[in-house]
Amino acid sequence: MSDSSHPADPRAQSAYGMSVALVSPDMLCRSAMTSALEECQNGPPREFTSYPPDLDETSRMLGNNFDVVIVDLDSDPEQALHLIDSICANGQAIVMVLSARKDPDLLLKCMRTGAREFLTLPFAAGAMAEALMRASALRSALRAPVMTDSRLLIFFSAKGGSGVTTLACNFAVSLARESERRTLLIDLNLPLGDAAINLGINTQYSIANAFQNSSRLDAHFLSSLLEQHNSGLFVLAAPSELGPTYVSSDAIDKLLEVACQNFDFVVVDAGSRLDLKCKHLLNESSTIYLVTQVGIPELRNSHRMIAQLSAGGRTKLEIVINRYDPRTTEIDDKQIAKALNCQAQWKIPNDFAAVRRMQYKANPFVDDDLPISRVIRQMTRSVCGQSSIQEKKKIFSFFG
Repeated sequence: MSDSSHPADPRAQSAYGMSVALVSPDMLCRSAMTSALEECQNGPPREFTSYPPDLDETSRMLGNNFDVVIVDLDSDPEQALHLIDSICANGQAIVMVLSARKDPDLLLKCMRTGAREFLTLPFAAGAMAEALMRASALRSALRAPVMTDSRLLIFFSAKGGSGVTTLACNFAVSLARESERRTLLIDLNLPLGDAAINLGINTQYSIANAFQNSSRLDAHFLSSLLEQHNSGLFVLAAPSELGPTYVSSDAIDKLLEVACQNFDFVVVDAGSRLDLKCKHLLNESSTIYLVTQVGIPELRNSHRMIAQLSAGGRTKLEIVINRYDPRTTEIDDKQIAKALNCQAQWKIPNDFAAVRRMQYKANPFVDDDLPISRVIRQMTRSVCGQSSIQEKKKIFSFFG
């Protein structure tokens, strides 16, 4: 495997503090990659002019001595895929692949071997800079220590249409900001979930990729499936197309196990499909937020779920009344408590306008100074062990 890098700079550092290696027998391909790196103020990369004859030894060197390895697929796709697989198995480098072909089957093969980015020639403006920015975020996720005291926070409703996704998204954004700790939102609302749309995130991979490859799911692979919101929140999205309607409890457990090992807080949008067979959903570190509304079908279904969830006794359960309006006279607070056989811990004010703005603009409303936002921030502050938000006192005036 020939090396044409500058000898004085064996670990050329990028503008993002990362060392980059290029692997391609094609001089024009290497030149295009080098030019793209220079445009985003990168130092000279380490260039390798052939695929390695000894995969194990060279891949271990690439995977452990560089932060990013960009591999040319077109010169020899089969050899390139073997190299990618070996790098991902032997090191922590973030692997990007480069091809002049937009082949969905090839893209899927690369993802399954562990590649994080699929770059196409000719480069679109800013494509390399965006890829490096994502790689920098993923590198931080990969190198973080394994968590031993993570918290699993599951949003679930006993009836569809209760606003679970809206609450889960705003809660997760608020939690990432309030705690300033590593926070992940998993959209488990299958077959179709809207978390990514609500947050304005475009995703290349989804939770379906995690389930399809659950046997090799680890921190390295999980991080390749994530996108990061501008709040710092990491997101594992639901499929953009119709996703699987059935997922084994073992696959869900494996995903949650890996997620909890690598994030301080894992927020799950479970929609109205909570699998009670999943051990990670019902352990001592998890809290289930059962979201309901003031309506007879919702309260009846919630009563049944509360009885079932309380039977185990290990999981912390908090009741959330969404779209709550204290002026409603048909069913008052006393009747709600009687219907649920317990008190609700949280009452989210009804604010149709704020929710609609979020849906149209893909901006969480949790940062706005609104009653609905303040209650959600109270919820996240209680998770972080922080003091409650003090309500602003109204000053009485004769002049309005």
